[in-house]
Parts: sequence; C-alpha cells; structure tokens
Amino acid sequence: MTHPEFDAIVIGAGSVGNPTACFLAWEGLRVLVLDELPSSGQGQNKAAIGGVRATHSDPAKIRLGQQSLEVFAGWKSATGIDIGWKKGGYCFPAFDEHVESTLQKLLPIQKSFHLNIDWVGVEGIRRVVTGINPEGLRGGTYSPDDGQVSPLRASESFTNEAVRHHAEYRYREPVTSLLMEDHAVIGVKTDRGEYRAPVVINAAGAHATRICQMAGLDIPVRPESHEAGISAPVQEFLAPLVVDLRPGPEGKTINFYFGQDSDGQVIFCYTPATPFSGENRTSTFEFMPIAAARLVNLIPRLRNLTIRRVWRGLYPMTPDGAPVVGKAPNVEGLLLGIGMCGQGFMLGPGVGKNLASLVLHGTPAMDPEVFDQLSPARDLYGGGKESLR
Repeated sequence: MTHPEFDAIVIGAGSVGNPTACFLAWEGLRVLVLDELPSSGQGQNKAAIGGVRATHSDPAKIRLGQQSLEVFAGWKSATGIDIGWKKGGYCFPAFDEHVESTLQKLLPIQKSFHLNIDWVGVEGIRRVVTGINPEGLRGGTYSPDDGQVSPLRASESFTNEAVRHHAEYRYREPVTSLLMEDHAVIGVKTDRGEYRAPVVINAAGAHATRICQMAGLDIPVRPESHEAGISAPVQEFLAPLVVDLRPGPEGKTINFYFGQDSDGQVIFCYTPATPFSGENRTSTFEFMPIAAARLVNLIPRLRNLTIRRVWRGLYPMTPDGAPVVGKAPNVEGLLLGIGMCGQGFMLGPGVGKNLASLVLHGTPAMDPEVFDQLSPARDLYGGGKESLR
C-alpha cells in the first residue's frame, strides 16, 4: 500500500493551522492540511470578533502579537487581497483606581518591546472613543497600531494562498491516530487513509488534547464557551476596539470589549466571571441584556443599535492561561500550536511564523528565550501570567 508523502502535515484548518500552512507552502514545502469540518475556518476562527493587538502583559504574547500585526497589516500589499484590516488601535479606559494602576504598571514592559502605547488622560480618551460616558473616567491606555481584521476574509485568503502554492486541503477527514516509530511521529491516519511526513503540527484548537494523547502526551486544553454579537452597519464613529475591564452591574462579567469593523458593524463580546466549560455553543438568554447594558452604559448613543445576530465560540484554555507553542516534549516530529485561550485569531499568524521557522530552520522566529515561555514542556499549573484578557 502506498502512503502519500508530504513535508509537513497540519491538523486543523483554523486560526493557527491556516497561516502555518500558508507560510510553509510559501517556502515550497509540500503541505497537507486535514480538518474534520467542511471547509477552512469553520471552527472557532469564524467565532472570533477580529481584534488584533500586541499590547499584552506577557513578553511571548507581545512578540506573537507584533508578528501577527505585521502579517495582517501588510497582507494587502503582499497578496493584493483585502481582509478587512482596520488600523484603529485598542483602548483600555479606566474607571477605577485598580484598573488605572494595573494598566500603568504594564506600560514599562510594553514599551520595552517598543509598543506604541501610552497613558491618555480623560479628554484624550473622549477624543479617541467618540461618545464615551465620562462619568468616573480616569483616563486609559491607547495603542494606535493595533487593529481589527475580518476572520472570515483572513481565513479564506490564507487558505487560497496556501493552495496557490500547492498545499493540499482535505476536509471532513478527522485524524484518528498518529503514526509512530519509537518516540517519533512519522505521519497520521484518518478514516480515508494514511499520510506520511517528517513533521506533524497539532493546530486542532478545542480538540488539541485528543491529538496530544495520540502521542502519549498529557497537555490539558479545555474549551470554554464565550458569546459575541454583531450589529447592522452604522455610520463610522469608533476607531479603536474598546476593552472595559470593570465588573458589570450584573456582577457576572470581568471585562467587556467591542469595536466597529471596517464594514461599519459594531461587534462585541464579554468574558463571564464564571466560565462556561465544555463545547455547548447554544446562545443564551442572558447574553444580550448584559451586553446591551454594557454598550449603552459605555456609549449611550448606541441605545438604538440594531443587533443582527449573536453566537458562541470556544476558547481552548490552558491551566496557566498562556498558549502552548513549540516542539512536543519527548516526541520527535510533533509541533504544537494549541491552547490559544481565546486569542487564536490575533496570535495565529505569529504562531504560524514561529512554527514554520521551527520546521525550516530548527529555531523560532523570535528570541528563543522569549519563545521558551510558551514551551509545551513548561509547568502548565504554575499560575497564569496574563493579567489582561
């Protein structure tokens, strides 16, 4: 029996898998992408709201964010394809002393990576966030180089670019096992056949742990569901994506974020204080009353906004709240780009660049000491490092 041979196999055609496949195909590698769904980006990628920032508190995520921004911002120049890039920045307004202190303490590390971010006073925030409720406002941080992208357009374009450079995509074909020799992965098996490659990349999102277990690895990635919504288009008025870190009056959320995309639609999401564990993606009755109250409280002019639809997506969470990226411990030929903790879309191109560099050169595309903070061999139960979602 013959087994098709590839240079690399990517498991998952989503926020991490698609850019990884694209970058590998650009370098002339024979790439196979396998996904259990009918087409690219049909998992959690299409549930993303499209925000992209480098303004994190963790050095590794800062670098991944910077690399992703380079890809997204330069995509139209590189390919001629518009993926809805909007350079409107991110704004974190502060309405209490605790949030103000937290944001200001992060500025030194963010500036050490040359991020374009500063503390802005009350009047500056009011200029940046048109119509914001000034009651209790103390100022906030603003990073104008961050922005937004259409997850659907980006997924399609990454896929098209990969295919144009001879990557092969096989849909509705879940991986049933990994092919192993000694302690090395040499390919994968599906319900349709076997495929061989010296490198297999696990980018399986919410189902990443199952793939790890096929290689004897216990790397916990547990999905939580989060809800989002989008409005009908309105006249452009809001440049940045806004993140409000206050608990809402309902006492059930720890932050709320929203922005206006390049098509004029207001898109929004919140993080519940009590996680919804598991893969249930049915919309809840609670979401819109909470989200509407937050929107109107922050920007009263949105009281007449028409909501077009709501949905829930999955955040593949790790115990310490940080991604797992790099070479699998004690297993040759297996790379991991998993556990994005709800930030797979914004970090995906950066993760893809580093995974591609590991395949091509054996080293990541960032400082190895920073990259090691994402190591699959780290103590995942050592405590979260990210103070801002």
